[in-house]
Amino acid sequence: MSAALLAAVHYLGAMVLMACLMGEHLLLKPEMDEPCIRSLARLDMVYGVAALAQIGSGIARLFSEKGVDFYLQNPLFHAKMTVYVVLGLLSIYPTFRFIAWRRVVAGSSGVSPSEIKRVVMLVRLELLLLLLIPILASFMARGVGAG
Repeated sequence: MSAALLAAVHYLGAMVLMACLMGEHLLLKPEMDEPCIRSLARLDMVYGVAALAQIGSGIARLFSEKGVDFYLQNPLFHAKMTVYVVLGLLSIYPTFRFIAWRRVVAGSSGVSPSEIKRVVMLVRLELLLLLLIPILASFMARGVGAG
């Protein structure tokens, strides 16, 4: 039962990550008002919590299911973790921009369109990378890539 719950938390975390990124993508527009930017910041906070749930449940699954050796010997596991780390690193810039934008809008100056474009491109890249993770996981779970 605990393995099923860990898997559920892990899968739900991935779905929430995707939903948050899609929400951020939909909210990012050339002209953003304070409620929109607040929504972006809240979505980003939920994104962070979901990422932590994914990491926590993933580590627990690493030790409780097929065993550490199964994962550590599989190059697809390493590819999946690399994509996840890159995804996390890419998410830092938008997070700091959302925080800064709250101050900018509160101070009544606008957000630079070039800055918004940069964040949109990063969110799109995050969405693309997030799509790779379940593909890699699916192959890995079926023993593809195992020596």
